[in-house]
Amino acid sequence: MFALSSGPPPAGIAVIRVSGALAGTAMEMLAHRMPAPRQASLALLRDPTGGMPLDRSLLLWLPGPHTVTGEDMAEFHCHGGRAVIDAVEAVLSAIPGLRRAQPGEFTRRAFDHGRMDLNAVEGLSDLLAAETQSQRRAALSMAEGHFSRRIDDWRARLLALSAMAEAALDFSDEDDVPDASIEDDIAEQLSLLEGDVRNVLAAPSAERLRDGIRVVLAGPPNAGKSTLLNALVGRDAAIVSAIAGTTRDRIEVPAAIDGVAYLFTDTAGLRDDVGDDIEAIGIDRARAALEAADVILWLGAADAMPRPDAILIAAQSDRQNSTRPGLPVSALTGENMGALLAALAARAATLLPGEGDYALHRRQRDLVVRLADHLRAARAHHDLLIIAEECRLGRAVLDTLTGQASTEDMLDRLFSGFCIGK
Repeated sequence: MFALSSGPPPAGIAVIRVSGALAGTAMEMLAHRMPAPRQASLALLRDPTGGMPLDRSLLLWLPGPHTVTGEDMAEFHCHGGRAVIDAVEAVLSAIPGLRRAQPGEFTRRAFDHGRMDLNAVEGLSDLLAAETQSQRRAALSMAEGHFSRRIDDWRARLLALSAMAEAALDFSDEDDVPDASIEDDIAEQLSLLEGDVRNVLAAPSAERLRDGIRVVLAGPPNAGKSTLLNALVGRDAAIVSAIAGTTRDRIEVPAAIDGVAYLFTDTAGLRDDVGDDIEAIGIDRARAALEAADVILWLGAADAMPRPDAILIAAQSDRQNSTRPGLPVSALTGENMGALLAALAARAATLLPGEGDYALHRRQRDLVVRLADHLRAARAHHDLLIIAEECRLGRAVLDTLTGQASTEDMLDRLFSGFCIGK
């Protein structure tokens, strides 16, 4: 298979990658020689059918299995014009048995040949889609195998526990097996392992990292919510009017601030004397948004805050009483906007992975929960047969986490989301 693995043309350089049994054949047919392995070499590429020059290119010959796909690979680093790419790809397409790669097929082959596990694949997928620095850092940590190494540690500890349980079952009448204390040792190790697993579950989720910190602006009508939203996101996303009840429905605006993704939500003004059915629906939706919020910016009275952890904002400080409780902010003059952004960043730091940390997707979290449940069940029993079985089930969960026991449908969905050259 082959594909353009660099950006779309025109570009300064185009990297055309070939992987599989025909990679060497493609190199010889276009360059008429095989360069030294893993050393860049300059060559004039020619059409093998008529000898017509195609481009002067750098060649890389990467024999397997120590390649990204685990197969022989050839790379042609050509000039990045459309005509050059089309000409080289046309010659590659004419080689019998060589075809264009499907989306994600290079990564799929890396997975199939054991060069990456499923967690690293998901990290790479997130890395390709990353739009903020926090997303990039967490995705890179996952792609580099930090979570996979933790799974390897869990597996080794589970295997040791299984061996202890099996030894106690099989050789309980032997003098060299300390059966009197082995149950206590197993219980202690299970407790430690379960604690480690639950610490991972306590970490922030990848969904919050991907979708953004949900920040809801709420308060009574005409409190300045829409004006503040526009100032936070840097554009006129919400209609601003002196007429009470202008915002009738939730307005959601994604924004990246200092490398962190946020989803800001402007809501209908909260009040008891509802004007009509449409406003009532808007208020109901505002209350639903408050329940789902990660951070609430409350622009109302201090004694009416919907949650104790809401950030109290004394909005419109340029024209209202400056002695009101809360952070005085003016979206028009910019007063204390920096302090508000700093407060948001501080909250985000508690909700997102730290530097070098990874974040688990729903699939991963669900499986880690199952693992913790098996460990708890094993710890709750004194029957060594049940303990051994729960440990075995826990190892099966780890196999699913790494992709050693995965369904084809799930893998197909995952890899189909990759671009062609990955």
